Amino acid sequence: MSESLGSGPPPQAPTTALRQRLAELRGPAAQPHPLDARALAALAANPGCKRRALLDGAGVDKAALASALGSPAAFGQSQFAFMRGNAFEAKVKADGGKELTRLLGVETAAEIRVPDLSAAGPEGRAARTALALREATAAGEWTLLDHPMLALQVAGSPAYLEPDAVVVHPDGRWTVVEIKSFPMIDGSADAAKVGAAARQAAVYVLALERVAALTDGARVAHSILLVCPKDFSNLPTASVVDVRKQLSVTRRQLARLTRIEDIAAALPEGTTFDLERPADELTAAVESVSAAYAPECLAACELAFHCRDRAREAGAVEALGRGVRGELGGLTTIGEVLAAARSSAAAVPSGETTAGAPEDDPAVAALRRAAKLRAEALEEAGCR
Repeated sequence: MSESLGSGPPPQAPTTALRQRLAELRGPAAQPHPLDARALAALAANPGCKRRALLDGAGVDKAALASALGSPAAFGQSQFAFMRGNAFEAKVKADGGKELTRLLGVETAAEIRVPDLSAAGPEGRAARTALALREATAAGEWTLLDHPMLALQVAGSPAYLEPDAVVVHPDGRWTVVEIKSFPMIDGSADAAKVGAAARQAAVYVLALERVAALTDGARVAHSILLVCPKDFSNLPTASVVDVRKQLSVTRRQLARLTRIEDIAAALPEGTTFDLERPADELTAAVESVSAAYAPECLAACELAFHCRDRAREAGAVEALGRGVRGELGGLTTIGEVLAAARSSAAAVPSGETTAGAPEDDPAVAALRRAAKLRAEALEEAGCR
């Protein structure tokens, strides 16, 4: 990998042995599924899930894997929304970026340089992007990088990311441009959609920082330019979105990820996610890697329905949400929670445990009190 893609010493590329192991995990005929910024943002939101880290790092197609397991994902961008997004992006960048030029406050599109970023393969494109960023910063001119390629090390493996655009300002500032097809009505857009765009853009900013660290006079803006249709028209409008919070969370969470080679080394010999294998073998392979399921996964991971079914079968409290799990202390299953709520302190000798948790566990005391209040309320209402 080019030295321009790292901040400080260049990150070491995965060894040949690791590359071969990841290829074996995918299957001999499977091409690696690209890891994009949206997937990285979802991975950063759940860094404790080794299953997703390994599958994404190996380039396994999780949607196809979920279907093979009998739990297909019921979400994803519709073909209509995909086409609408592409059409809107084309409008924003048409005529040499005339509309984008207007949104940036530049008088004419002729003032903005648009370098050619074509190169062979993602590594070549990432190196060409880094070179274009350095040249644009040194020149001190408005420069628009259309679909640049950025590299980021994730759990010891490189991920290649492609933002909609990056603008280099004459003062050396780099700004990520996110083009979305959801509307901005009266100057504001849907908060959930803006938040998702901000988390995705934070990954791009993080990758840009690694290039900027090796570029004299460069600095990466911690706010992005979000371009959306204005009101109910197709006219582009823009808003500056601060992504410092999302950037801080993403940086911290990605740093917590277990390295992919460590996860792969702990797998049983012969483990593979080859979609040509029987369903029972695929199930065993998936279950050999620990997961950290939470209801939030349903909106971000193709394997969420499979993991939810397994969590429910095991009676895991994680199926109720991270907030509930955090409140229950040492109680790890719904059965233990119910047993603790139904037990009485007099029935258990001092110092012993109830339903997997110590008697002095605050969660046990809270559950007993809640059960007592419920019983009293039912009695007063004549339900008992």
